[in-house]
Amino acid sequence: MSEAEHYDIAVIGGGPVGLATAWHAARRGQRVAVFEQLAFGNEQCGTSGEERHWRLQYTEPDLCRLTGEALPLWRELERATGHRLLHAFGSLWFGDVDVATNEGRISATARTMDDLSIPYEWLTASDIERRYGFTGLPGHFEGFVQPDGGAVDVRATVDGLLRLTEDAGCVLRPREPVLELVPDSDGVTLRTARGRCRAGKVVVANGAYANKLLEPLGSRLDLQVFEMALVTLRQRDPKARYPFWFVFQEPTEEDTNLFYGFPPNAWQDTDTVRVGPVFEVNALDDPARATGVPDPRHVARMCEWVERHLPLVDPRPLARDTCLAVLPTDPERQFFLGTAKGRFDGGENVVIATGGWGFKFVPLLGRVCADLCVDGATGYRVDRLMLPDAAHP
Repeated sequence: MSEAEHYDIAVIGGGPVGLATAWHAARRGQRVAVFEQLAFGNEQCGTSGEERHWRLQYTEPDLCRLTGEALPLWRELERATGHRLLHAFGSLWFGDVDVATNEGRISATARTMDDLSIPYEWLTASDIERRYGFTGLPGHFEGFVQPDGGAVDVRATVDGLLRLTEDAGCVLRPREPVLELVPDSDGVTLRTARGRCRAGKVVVANGAYANKLLEPLGSRLDLQVFEMALVTLRQRDPKARYPFWFVFQEPTEEDTNLFYGFPPNAWQDTDTVRVGPVFEVNALDDPARATGVPDPRHVARMCEWVERHLPLVDPRPLARDTCLAVLPTDPERQFFLGTAKGRFDGGENVVIATGGWGFKFVPLLGRVCADLCVDGATGYRVDRLMLPDAAHP
C-alpha cells in the first residue's frame, strides 16, 4: 500500500459500528476503507457470542429516546440484509428497585418509561416466579417486563453489514492493524502494518484499542476494559419461554452482584441458553492481555445463582467463554462519540466511537459517524455522548 492511496474516509475497526459507519458513508458516495487488525467477523473482542440485549428502556430519558430513533435504522438494516435482526420476546428487569447499577435503576427507569409513554407491566417477586419459573426470590424484589425488548442476532448483523459494505464498494483490509495516525488540517495519514495511506477523515471504532492510537497524539479516553464471563447452560424444559432477564442486587465486597440471561435463541433450534455475570472488577491494563478464559469464580457465582433461582435451567456449564466490555469509567457517560476537534492538531478530521454497551445502537452510531465525517454534524440528539471538552477530559 502506498501513501498515494487516498480515501475519503478510513474506518479503523471492522466490528459492527465500524462496518455500519462504512456502509452509511459509502451510500453517500464516499470512498471508504475499513482496516481490521484481525479477520472480519472475528469473535475475539466485543462481538463474541450469538446475541445481545435489545431494549427500549433506559434510566436516562435521552438514551430512551435514542433507542426509539435506532429502531427504524434497524428496520432499514433488516430490509437491506434480508434478515430479521431484532427479536422481541420481552425484557425483564427485577430485583432491588433502587440499587444503582451500570444498567441504570429500576425505579427511575419505570418513571422514565411513564414520562415517555413506553409500555411495561410492573411485577412483584411472586408474579415473576409464577409467570417465568424463577424461585426463591427475596420477597422485596420487584420489577417490570417491557414487551418490545429481546435480543439482537449478532452474527446475522455482522455478516449482513460485511456483505453490505462489500456491495457498496468499500475497500476491506483484514489483518492490517493501524499503527499510527498523523492528523493535520487537510486530513490524516495512516501508518499500517503494510504501509501508509491518506484519508480525508478517520473514524476510530476499534473499541478497547482506541487509546493505542490516541495516546501518542496526547489524548486519552477514560476507559476501562473488562473480560467478562459468558456461560452456556442447557434448559431442562426446551419448550419453556421467558424474557431476557437482568437481576439488580446490592453489590457484595467482591463484585457487583449483577446477573443476566437469555432464553434459547429464537433464530436457532436449540435448548441452550447464555447467561453471564456483569462484574466490573479486575480491569485489564492492556486488552491484549485478555485470555479468553473466564475467571472460574465468576462462572461459579453465575451458576450458583441459576441453581438457586432458575430451576428450569441446568446449572452445569456446557461452555465457558468471555467477552471484552469497554466501558467509560464515568457510568453517567455511556459512550465516547464525536470528533476530536481541539484535542490535538487535526482532531477535526478524526471521529471517535467507542465504549459502552452499544450493540443496540449499531446502525445509529454508524449513521452518526458517517454524518460527522460527511457533514460535520448530525441531526441525532447525541450531545451528552459527545467527547468531553479537551480542557476537561
